[in-house]
Amino acid sequence: MRARTRRAGRLGYTLIEVLVVVTVLGIAAAMVVPSISSASVLRVQGAIRTLVSDIAIAQSDAIAYQKGRAIVFFNDPDNPRYVVCEVNGPTLDLTVDTLREQRVGGEQFGFASFDNINLPNNMLVVDELGGPVMAPGDPTPAPAGSIDIVDPQQRFRVNIEAYTGKVTVTSLPR
Repeated sequence: MRARTRRAGRLGYTLIEVLVVVTVLGIAAAMVVPSISSASVLRVQGAIRTLVSDIAIAQSDAIAYQKGRAIVFFNDPDNPRYVVCEVNGPTLDLTVDTLREQRVGGEQFGFASFDNINLPNNMLVVDELGGPVMAPGDPTPAPAGSIDIVDPQQRFRVNIEAYTGKVTVTSLPR
């Protein structure tokens, strides 16, 4: 009977119980903190995935609609972005031909930016077969090209092969 009344009258936790809970919470926090710090890495990778998918969509649209597509890159430090356009002749009119504009910088994509845009006239133009060409309306195949996407911690290169337009991504040393 006395043991029962002692338990019912117990109002707090023992020191051992508190230490066990604090230790478990500390271990859980130690596992969560590294994954939170890798969020910026994932955001930059999101920018790369968005670019690669937009290139693939431009190539697919060019084949489906039998009309060229172009992706024009703007390496503005305050507003790095690219514009996906429809090719309607030998020149692009961004006010009329734009299909989609994508901003790369900002918090959404980990403040990424372009570096070393190695494409003719800072644009990727694909013909009606989805292959890269030198300029809108020009049937001359473009050489292989690349775009580097960087942030303070990492650097990636998006490679576009000549003739086929195959896209690959490589991680570069920072």
